[in-house]
Amino acid sequence: MAPRPPRTDLAPGLDISRLVIGLWQVADMERSGTRIDPDRGAEALAAYAEAGFDTFDMADHYGSAEDITGRLFERIAEGSLPPLAPRAFTKWCPVPGPMTREVVRAGVGRSLERMRRDRLDLLQFHWWTFEHPAYIDALEEIARMREEGLVAHVGVTNTDADHLNLMIRHGLPIVSNQVSFSLLDRRAAGPLAAVAAATGVRLLAYGTLGGGFLTDRWVGRPEPTAGEIPDWSKSKYRRFVDTIGGWPALQAILSAAQAIAAKHGVSVANVATRWVLEQPAVAAIIVGARLGEREHRDDNARLFAFALDAEDHARLDEAFRQTRPVPGDCGDEYRRPPFLTASGDLSHHLDAMPKVYAGEPVPGRPGRLRVSTGSVWEPLAGYSRAVRAGNTITVSGTTATHGSGACIAPGDAAAQATYILDKILASLAALGASRDDVVRTRIYLVDAADWEGVSRVHGHVFGEVRPANTLIEISGLVGEGYRVEIEADAVVGS
Repeated sequence: MAPRPPRTDLAPGLDISRLVIGLWQVADMERSGTRIDPDRGAEALAAYAEAGFDTFDMADHYGSAEDITGRLFERIAEGSLPPLAPRAFTKWCPVPGPMTREVVRAGVGRSLERMRRDRLDLLQFHWWTFEHPAYIDALEEIARMREEGLVAHVGVTNTDADHLNLMIRHGLPIVSNQVSFSLLDRRAAGPLAAVAAATGVRLLAYGTLGGGFLTDRWVGRPEPTAGEIPDWSKSKYRRFVDTIGGWPALQAILSAAQAIAAKHGVSVANVATRWVLEQPAVAAIIVGARLGEREHRDDNARLFAFALDAEDHARLDEAFRQTRPVPGDCGDEYRRPPFLTASGDLSHHLDAMPKVYAGEPVPGRPGRLRVSTGSVWEPLAGYSRAVRAGNTITVSGTTATHGSGACIAPGDAAAQATYILDKILASLAALGASRDDVVRTRIYLVDAADWEGVSRVHGHVFGEVRPANTLIEISGLVGEGYRVEIEADAVVGS
């Protein structure tokens, strides 16, 4: 009999299976318009839970996954299913815009209603573009819902190291971050793992099987045709394969994994998931399920019956050297090229989202535009956040001031730099420019000892653009808690 999966405390009072059943593929199974019968779906989830896989992950847009899970809880309560105690995670993925109390509570409330719950075990928040700062408002309201008992714990998804650090340093109660992590995509082992170690945030890893490419089925197989990529999951992870070096790169990893699998008497899938599970920051891995179709409970459980040794890691490291790393940080695949999603290029989707700021004509100055961001200082001191004259844009010295006056992450210069650069990029976008058009930045620090953290954040944003830059230590900034101010110049089309 296969061993039951071990458990871990994701957060105080929330113990979970270290292998979480992901319900993303419910949306794929229902894309023809036929919904999964909720009773049959609930019975499939109950079978997983009885085998020890009692933790389920879904989202507000995963087809009828929340309704199926709600039916599971109903049937447990009425006694038509065994007295199980499943853990259910969901995600709220709103379109960026004003995150008022009413908007947030309506969004979270839909999940509570569908899942037939009085309290969500873990609500995970996804935000499409950090240049729109309303994610701070949304998470602050979700934190209030947590205090009221409507949400037990708060997580995020697809959040890079810098923004996770900002959220934690601002005092938001984040316990987890769900990100892509696999033998194909090892970004989460970098800066994000360091932030997780420093803050206690745990990672939930999805994509560990690369949409099925990291299994015995594809070892030594010729490169598939488009017709052999039938579902969204494989379409997505085929993009990852191409990014790391194409089919030869995948086969190098599969060959190493197959040798390790033969040594331990397990499957290639077991090796792929075990490698991720052994990463120190990872609380659990998420493996997708096609309810009522292919179920791999016994094979999944075997990954807990062995461990990788030094020889195994050396073999995989040699295969990794034959690949290219996925660029950027976790979550970048949803926000900038190369877009590595099931839908491919998301630039049209992002371009259609509401902009947080708008350029407006300057009275009496034909051809000149300006941006105001709502800061209390702008009308008081008589200046604009940014001004465009011809092809030249000048962005004023910017601090981490949220909305009408709240200081973001008081006392933390690196976290404030992350917020500031988002605000600068949003101001540029309102005037028809992007980070590629920036030619100069200036950084003012209250304490020069903060230079490295701030410089690393600057490098993450402008590492490929490499504008001219000056860093200066100053005696102080206006306002309590402010540690850094940044200004920028851009030339459109440069």
